[in-house]
Amino acid sequence: MNRIANARFLLNGREYRLAANDGLNHLHGGRIGFDKVLWEAETISSGRDRAIRLHYFSVDGEEGYPGNLSVRVTFNIGEDDALKIDYSATTDKSTVLNLTNHSYFNLTDGGSSDVLGHELQIDADYFLPINREALPLGPLRGVAETPFDFRKPVPIGFRIRDKDEQLLFGEGYNHMWVLCGNENAPARAATVCDPKSGRMLEVFTTEPGVQLFTANFPGDMFRGRGGTFCPSRGGFCLEAQHHPDAPNHPEYPSTVLNPGEVYRQTTIYKFCV
Repeated sequence: MNRIANARFLLNGREYRLAANDGLNHLHGGRIGFDKVLWEAETISSGRDRAIRLHYFSVDGEEGYPGNLSVRVTFNIGEDDALKIDYSATTDKSTVLNLTNHSYFNLTDGGSSDVLGHELQIDADYFLPINREALPLGPLRGVAETPFDFRKPVPIGFRIRDKDEQLLFGEGYNHMWVLCGNENAPARAATVCDPKSGRMLEVFTTEPGVQLFTANFPGDMFRGRGGTFCPSRGGFCLEAQHHPDAPNHPEYPSTVLNPGEVYRQTTIYKFCV
C-alpha cells in the first residue's frame, strides 16, 4: 500500500485504523504485509514459458483492512527474457488495495557496487512532491528544470546530491512519477541502461505511477546476488503502483475495490543487452 498518512483512512463514511509501523504512518501493508506471509503456490508451464502462480487469502480485518480479500499473482518468464507479473484480486467488502513489486535491481554486478552510473529514463511529465515523512503533499509538480526530469536518459547519480528540498526529504529519490501510459494495456514507464555492462531494463505497466527508490538508507541493508550485502544506493526499485496515500486523496486515481469488481494489474520487467 505504500504509505498511508496517520495510519487511517475513510471509506464509505467509516474510519479504518491501520498499524502505525512508519512513525505515525502506515507502510507496506502493515507490520505483517503481504511480503511476510505464506502464499500458496503452483507452477504453470506453457511451451518454453515458465510461470508460478501465488494465492493469498487475507481475512476481514487483517492489518486493519476491511474485507475478505483473495489475491492472485502470477510471475511468468517468457522467451523474450521478460518477467511478467499479473495481479488480480476480489473482495466481499469495499476495501482499498495497491499492490506492487519491490525488487531491487543492479545491472552492473548484482549489488556489490552502487547504481549511480545507471542511466534512467522515466516517461513522466509530473511527480509527487513529498513532506519530511515521505508522504505526498497533494498536487502534482512538473519535472521540468528539476532533478526529477528523467524524460531523457540521465545517470541516477547526476543530480541526486543537489541541494533540492525534495531530495533532502527523500534522502535521495523516493518519489512517485505520474505516468503517461494507458491502463488498458502495459505501456512503457521507464528504461534503465548500465553503460558498464551494457545491460538494459525496460518497465511496462498498466499502473498510473511508478515509485523510484534508490536504496538511500545505510541501515536498510539488503542482500544482492550471491548473498552479498549491498551498499547504500546499491540497488534501485521501480515500483509500478497507484499513488501513495491515495485513500486520503480523492483527487488521485482511486484504490477502492468493491464487491463484484476485479482488481487487475500487469507489470513487465524486460531485460536485454
